[in-house]
Amino acid sequence: MLDAILCPEWEYRYVSFDQAWAPGMHMASMRNGCGDDWFLLFDRAGAALKGFAHELSDKHVGAMLQAQVPGAFSAFLNEPAFSMQDATFCYWRGADEASWHKVQGGREDDGAGDMLSLLVAGPSAYKAWAEAYFEVPVDLDTVSAVFGHVPLDGAMIRKLNPDADVDAAYADAAGIGYPRRTA
Repeated sequence: MLDAILCPEWEYRYVSFDQAWAPGMHMASMRNGCGDDWFLLFDRAGAALKGFAHELSDKHVGAMLQAQVPGAFSAFLNEPAFSMQDATFCYWRGADEASWHKVQGGREDDGAGDMLSLLVAGPSAYKAWAEAYFEVPVDLDTVSAVFGHVPLDGAMIRKLNPDADVDAAYADAAGIGYPRRTA
């Protein structure tokens, strides 16, 4: 949601989320504009994530993930948009499992640490990252509110991006599945 407000043009966002990727599926993705990306699919089977750090390319990981990721994740494994042949890391977690599994046999430095760090960072880390990436000031209180899943309102949107089209941000929130404050 933060990226959608800070960067209204979808094609230039770093992280995106689609709550209705396909029936029964949600999809998150990251594209850094330099050739690195990751895709995270949530469905009845659980969650599966594939990433590609272009400078660490390993032609064998694509075949390894096809062999190691359980068949229950066939929607993930066979999704053309995820470019499964271009992978440096892959994780999956079954809906009834308590921990994640990682495709084995790739490079020790597979890019996952750097590329996934923002997912586990807190509001202060996001603020610092967003100010550097989008080259705009970012309000920490509003970032913290979004991290806390506080329903979105026009004041929050304008604090993050004074030039934002509030209605467009609300439309993005609907597609993301982020709650909106009602009057």
